[in-house]
Amino acid sequence: MSLPAPSADALAASHALQHRIAADIARHGGAIPFASFMEQALYAPDLGYYSGGAAKLGKDGDFTTAPEMSPLFGAALAQVAAAIMAQSAPHILEFGAGTGKLARDVLTELAAQGVTVERYAIVELSGELRARQQEALRDFPQVTWLDGIPERFDGVILGNEVLDAMPVHLVTKTDEGWQELHVTVAQGRFAYQPAPLPPVLAAQLVSQVPEADQLPPGYVTELHGTACGFMGSVGALLARGKGAAILLDYGFPGHEFYHPDRSTGTLMCHYRHHAHDDPFYLPGLQDITAHVDFTAMALAAQDAGADVIAYMSQATFLLGAGIGELLLRTDPADAMRYLPQANAVHKLLSPAEMGELFKVLVVGKDVELPAALAASDRAHRL
Repeated sequence: MSLPAPSADALAASHALQHRIAADIARHGGAIPFASFMEQALYAPDLGYYSGGAAKLGKDGDFTTAPEMSPLFGAALAQVAAAIMAQSAPHILEFGAGTGKLARDVLTELAAQGVTVERYAIVELSGELRARQQEALRDFPQVTWLDGIPERFDGVILGNEVLDAMPVHLVTKTDEGWQELHVTVAQGRFAYQPAPLPPVLAAQLVSQVPEADQLPPGYVTELHGTACGFMGSVGALLARGKGAAILLDYGFPGHEFYHPDRSTGTLMCHYRHHAHDDPFYLPGLQDITAHVDFTAMALAAQDAGADVIAYMSQATFLLGAGIGELLLRTDPADAMRYLPQANAVHKLLSPAEMGELFKVLVVGKDVELPAALAASDRAHRL
């Protein structure tokens, strides 16, 4: 791979994390599940990608998210949030708030509409991102930071590109049946090593992967136990209260996720705006993600007591939320201001960009979406 060289300090941090993971592998008899490797690569204290100090988002980071592209993304979400809060409570809870731009755009739009948000709580695991959020949101006194999920919540929960960064188990189909892929150290490098499938993963495979027995030998895919657990917690939280969670991410329903042609899985890494598929490259310095199985996410929330309210593409959701009308607040005749915003909206909506690959799942209790969005529900495709 031809990727940008890291700084000396960044390389030293990655080497320290590699030594830490290698020591953990040694303590566990020579191999650990890939999910354990991914968790440490992303979240090991001080050294993991999200727990370390490197910039993650924007032109100086590794990737760009929808809120970074246009404030109209947050303004459109605010329209839906206002409708849900009117039926529940004036509270918002955001998981993984990035640079804080989505929160700022949502709060700015709601304030312009005269909609009061009594509390905007953020759960953020990255110390570097939390610091950026605190700076970006210093003018919004209702914003607070939490270290975990509260016991009860009424209002709107937001999660933009949160599920894809949760550790996944890798499994592969062999001539002898399904096995889990572990990570070992071979000739001084991390490498995959097949291992027997533990009962808990075998049960998850049966429930999550349609027609798993029909998939060909050599097939590799992901099981999303951590994300399912998170969705179960969100579902239980909403079942005890009143409101809805809006989750936006890239992925597929189960029957598309585990298609026979998707034989190498969906694991992807992001480093300095370069995408590649080697999770062992510079651990701690790159993001590691997997596409989301939205069927599994919906079922996990439903099993915990929440209702599946809607599922649709990001393009359909944003159009139903009124992003087109929001764009027209800027006079098209004012090309200097209008064209950059129109280009950003095009990327958010285009099937060739984010419009179709990114999906929106809404789960909740005792609330309804605005009619324009409810009419676009495609939850039957899950």
